[in-house]
Amino acid sequence: MEILVCISVVPDTTSKIKFKDDSTKFDDNGVTYIINPFDEFCLTKAIFIKENSGANITVLNIGESKNDPILRKALAIGADKAVRIDSSSSNSLTVAKQIAKFVSERNFDFIFCGKESIDYNGGKVPGYIAAILNLPFANACIGMEINGETIITKNEIDNGTQICESPKPLVIAGQKGLVEEKELRIPTMRGIMMARSKPLEVIGVENDTSNQHVLTSFELPEGKKECKMIDSENVSELVNLLKNEAKVL
Repeated sequence: MEILVCISVVPDTTSKIKFKDDSTKFDDNGVTYIINPFDEFCLTKAIFIKENSGANITVLNIGESKNDPILRKALAIGADKAVRIDSSSSNSLTVAKQIAKFVSERNFDFIFCGKESIDYNGGKVPGYIAAILNLPFANACIGMEINGETIITKNEIDNGTQICESPKPLVIAGQKGLVEEKELRIPTMRGIMMARSKPLEVIGVENDTSNQHVLTSFELPEGKKECKMIDSENVSELVNLLKNEAKVL
């Protein structure tokens, strides 16, 4: 069984976000990068399949050489091989085309992606991959069973869940529930040592500029506004605040 896990590299949510050049570029000075959390659920599920049924796991990233340490971490967690397509594109369709081309030249039973990345929250790439390759697609997947050649998935939908049966190969957009947070694997010392000798292949590619978008500016969300608590009996204070601070009276 061959499994592909697509991995995005994203800023740690504890990192302080800043912009530069008049807020036209993201300033990654001092930013710590991690595996996209939704992708971690997928990687752990792939490892469970490997342990229970036997499988080879390839992790794939679209990005630059600065992402290699994150790929090494994925190898330390339990992947067998890492591949990086050397591209700086952040356009969802371009990324999906590059992944689809990679998949079309190989035989994978499962193509796992996190349902979205926590930086842009686009959630488009998994569906694009399935559409380009004309493959069945399990979106927002929170459960999965293998029954011979049939894959049973439990998918989150508005106001409920959906149970689907699909053949292989299958594109899966995973999230929490596919595995639980407490089940996520962390690299062991043995895994880190073994990762050094596992293959990390780099594939060159010409960036497709036909579908590129242009980011014109960034801005931080508004900070949380202060909430003042007033005793229910203190009507005069409430009126004063509404009149002099909120300016609504």
